Amino acid sequence: MFDHCLYFNTTALARVLEREWTRAFKPFGLTPSQAFMLRAILARPGLLQSELARELVISRPTATRSLDGLQKLRLIDRRATGGDGRECAVFPEPDALALHDELNAASGAVTARLKHLLEPEQFAAIVGSLKQARAAVV
Repeated sequence: MFDHCLYFNTTALARVLEREWTRAFKPFGLTPSQAFMLRAILARPGLLQSELARELVISRPTATRSLDGLQKLRLIDRRATGGDGRECAVFPEPDALALHDELNAASGAVTARLKHLLEPEQFAAIVGSLKQARAAVV
């Protein structure tokens, strides 16, 4: 019935992937969205909240809520910038720095598993097609 429905098939895939990533990041006490956000912060310390939202393709309020959670876990620090008083730069705390390699390894393990299941070329093609579709629809 929904074989040709983009919405149905992408959300069904998203649910399966959510379970995979949830298992991967559970040992760290992080949700997948928190873990991906923290990985972005670890990769680019000092990123502005608005830049982080753009990079993760989420709304600013969603980014703020996720950052609130990471701050409660004492994994990030927000520092006011010299410009707009509402904008903050985000930096990893020492506990986050200690998790950096393990988070990347957990993420890499899920990616490797999916590449094995789908074949590397098919995996790359799917990711590329999804990125193109997202860019076209936005």
